[in-house]
Formats: sequence, C-alpha cells, structure tokens
Amino acid sequence: MTETPFRLTSLAHGGGCGCKLAPSVLQELLSGQAKGGPFERLLVGTETGDDAAVYDLDGTTTIIATTDFFMPMVDDPDHFGRIAATNAISDVYAMGGRPIMALAILGMPLGKIETDVVRAILQGGQAICAEAGIPVAGGHSIDCPEPVYGLAVIGTAPRDRIRRNADAKAGDALILTKALGVGVYSAAFKKEALSADAYDEMIATTTRLNKVGAELAKDAAVHAVTDVTGFGILGHGLEMARGSAKRLRISRGALPLLAHAEALVRQGFVTGASHRNWASYGAEVDLDAGTPEHWRHLLTDPQTSGGLLVSCAEAEAERLLGEIQAAGFAAARRIGVVEEGAPRVTVEA
Repeated sequence: MTETPFRLTSLAHGGGCGCKLAPSVLQELLSGQAKGGPFERLLVGTETGDDAAVYDLDGTTTIIATTDFFMPMVDDPDHFGRIAATNAISDVYAMGGRPIMALAILGMPLGKIETDVVRAILQGGQAICAEAGIPVAGGHSIDCPEPVYGLAVIGTAPRDRIRRNADAKAGDALILTKALGVGVYSAAFKKEALSADAYDEMIATTTRLNKVGAELAKDAAVHAVTDVTGFGILGHGLEMARGSAKRLRISRGALPLLAHAEALVRQGFVTGASHRNWASYGAEVDLDAGTPEHWRHLLTDPQTSGGLLVSCAEAEAERLLGEIQAAGFAAARRIGVVEEGAPRVTVEA
C-alpha cells in the first residue's frame, strides 16, 4: 500500500462511479443532440445507453470503443489506479469483446499532489492493463481542480459475438456476476468507518476484471449483457428493459451483497448518487410493498467496477451460472427473469 501525507479522497467531492451524472440529467443532455448523418457501420451508438460504441469494420470484425474516468473513492493511489482501469476495461468485456489497447486519461491538481503519488496511480492502471494483456499506448493529462483518472479502451470482437443490453428475450433468466454494495462501502470508507476486512473485500471485487464477458459472448444462449456501475442494479436493469422492450422481474432476496453492505446501509452509509438515481428512474420501478427503506438504497447503490448483468436462455442458466462461478465470480447468482410487458423493473421479496 502506498502511503500519502493526506487522504486522496479529501481532494474530490465524490468518488468512483458515484461521480456519474444522474440518469435523468444524462438523458436530457443527449436528447437534443443532432446526428451527424447515417452511419450504417455504427452497430451500437447512444440509442440504448449501452456500455460502448461498436463499429463494423468489414462485416465480420468489429471495433469496440469506450472511455471511463472518475475521482478517487480510496486513498491508496495504486488501488485508485487499479479500480479505475478495471472499471474502464469492463465496458469492452460487457459488449462481448476483448480489449487490445488503452489510452490514459489524467487530470491532477498541480501543487497539491506529489509526483510519486500520481506515478503510483498510473502504475496501478498499468498493472491492470497488463493483467488484461493490453498496453497503455498513450494518453492525455491536464491540470485539474480534483484528481481524475481513467482510460479510453479499444477492443475487438467478431460481429456475431457482440452482446448489447437491448436483446433480452421474454423467458430469459437474469444472472448478476458480482455482489452489490460498493457505493455503501465507499461511503463508509470516506467517513473512516470501513473495517480492514471490508476494505479488502471492496478492493478484491473492484479490481476483478470482467473477462468472463468475452467468454459468455461465445455462447448463443447468452442474449444480452450490460455491466452494473453508477446507476445501480435498478438503473442498468432499466436500461436493459427499455432497450429490449421487456419487463425485468428481480428477486430482492436473490441479490448477492458484499458481506457488510446491509449492516452499513442500515447505519446510514448511503451515497448522494443513490438518492439521485432513485429520483431519476424511481417512477419506472415497482418495489414490493414490504421493501425496507435500506433496501431501496442497496438497489440504487452506484457500483464502481461492478459485475455483469446477463440475460440468457432459461434452459441454460444453471450451466452458465456454474461456468461464471468457476471463472472466479463466486458471488454470481440468478436474480430474476425477463417477461413480456412495458419496460419497467419489478422487485419482489
């Protein structure tokens, strides 16, 4: 662990994927954007809020492009770099692709952070890129009031392996590959209330690459995939519901949680993003009448470097779940089903 003479998180007003603009704000910003023209080879753009852009090169091979960056949610600069890089690369895996290179995005408040701290952030990101088997081939840096780090990532995939968030089918089973509660943990960490074992648990999940997404895309039984990040399981589930024109029904009791998440949220450790998320899309969500208030916060909790939400054929769900768990995602669980109906998310006990 790299020691700093100050808390890195003290230089940022928010951290991790909790920094994202609220879903409603993002929709408003994008709604009035004029299109530059018809691009027949652009297979995935902004229409469905998917994880990355996809461009068809030659009818067989596609290029996947994404970018993701945020402010620190932890104080250790190496851990910050690793989390941010893992989170950015995840978008390529969520589309069914494999990354081929990355470019660093760096904004640092000059005069407030020592050079060796910034170097440790970059080295953390480099270490994760090496684990993914890709180079950091360049990047861009600016003087910025708050520390910001992330990556632009390029990947490839055969066209028939692209998995959008908009192709869920009625009757599908839903699988979530990582436990929820990262935002709750980060809120507790900022107030110095997160135990050492919980911190280790948070670092382990947020630095686990979602490589399994590229493997799942080889399977015809996998119909739709998205990664669960700043909008929480409800927000990203709703994007899948809207894009697929289907209803998602989620079992609250089936959702995997980090070990201390429920206890911490009961104590009041909730991010501002959780409240913004619910204000943005709560009208399109049906919660069971008996849902406790703390569970609403867990359902909207922003996940930094979260897991994949997978919509797959019901008959193959148990096999796929076993393969996901065997790939290192022990927390993966079946969490619900896809149904015909107006695009909404229904949560039951």
